Amino acid sequence: MTSRILRPVRLPLIAAAVVAAGLTTACGPSSQPVGAASASAAGQPSATLPAGMESASPSTEASPTAPASPSASAGSPSASSPAPSRTQTASAAPKPSRTSAAPAPARIPGPGYDSSADAQKLIDAALSAAKADGRMVLLDFGANWCGNCKAADKVFAQPQTAAILGASYHLVKVDIGGNGSANSALLRKYSPSGGSYKMPVLIVVTPSGTVRTDTHATGNPSLTSEGINSFLRQWAS
Repeated sequence: MTSRILRPVRLPLIAAAVVAAGLTTACGPSSQPVGAASASAAGQPSATLPAGMESASPSTEASPTAPASPSASAGSPSASSPAPSRTQTASAAPKPSRTSAAPAPARIPGPGYDSSADAQKLIDAALSAAKADGRMVLLDFGANWCGNCKAADKVFAQPQTAAILGASYHLVKVDIGGNGSANSALLRKYSPSGGSYKMPVLIVVTPSGTVRTDTHATGNPSLTSEGINSFLRQWAS
């Protein structure tokens, strides 16, 4: 009777021990104190773990984060404002003005020849002005009683011819109709071929004083507007 009573009591104890051992092997012993699991589930930081212990699953804050792209950075120049285009930069720069005032026309002396004028001084002033503005110097040797000289003066006074003279020449009129030896010496200086001079003698001189053409050597052009204008244009530059 005694053995029959003990067998039913031992079987449930052994079964309970086996079930408890299986649960321990499957789940493992808990390394967290009581309440740690509930704190982690509630989103509390891992600081609630005991010192020296690590969480079984790394926290999102502790995991390494990929470096932010420079283009996505708030302080990136390309993200804040686009680089200005070359067209905008060029249009923003002020354009220098290319217009410049044209030089004033040179003074044209009136008809006739002043026998009292200092011809050398007039020539020197004309050469100095020519060096400054690049015009040529036109020397007109003649006399007040010379018919051809009067005909040339009339053409010089015409608007078209006067415009060419004022734009391209400094005109100096030298009287050689009197007995002035100084003016005759100037004529021989710029027209050294000598002989008999047929007035007017027109001589074109560069700013440096070099003779370009001498009508005593080449012959005068036709003393008309067409002839003189052609002559002036030919030797203007």
